[in-house]
Amino acid sequence: MINKTVLELTRGDITEQQTDAIVNTANCQLILGSGVAGAIRAKGGSSIQQQCYEAGETFVGGAVKTTGGNLKAKWVIHAVGPRMGEGDEDNKLRNATLNSLKLADAGKIKSISFPAISTGLFGFPIQRCAKIMLSTVMEYIQGKTGIDKVVFCLFTEADYRVFEQEFNQ
Repeated sequence: MINKTVLELTRGDITEQQTDAIVNTANCQLILGSGVAGAIRAKGGSSIQQQCYEAGETFVGGAVKTTGGNLKAKWVIHAVGPRMGEGDEDNKLRNATLNSLKLADAGKIKSISFPAISTGLFGFPIQRCAKIMLSTVMEYIQGKTGIDKVVFCLFTEADYRVFEQEFNQ
């Protein structure tokens, strides 16, 4: 518990989370390809991709909100994290996390689940990701927010352990 917000770590499939919103690891074109995005498209249905097309594109570090289609979550926040090697990656990941939280607050979303943004195809190191995302969320929820619960949903046991170790520090 930080301020009035619960911060939780869990291992599992983010598409099964029952939070109000889940975060997708998006690309700038908002095309739901593979990994987390592919799972969201497969379980959530084509309406999510259609809304992404309508939204257009966003920048690295940006975030866009769509409905959750057939998912348990009512909303999907598509956050664009950095690709390793493009420069200023830490700041871009921080912004993707922060902009997701701001979108959730603006939409009066009470609970949100994050994956480890950019650690798959984009090649961002999991240890750096855990440190940046956890510190960004902790700092944000210490301020004025309507978010009651933030979940980090890690797909593998190894990723969960990295986030757990960082969280315990």
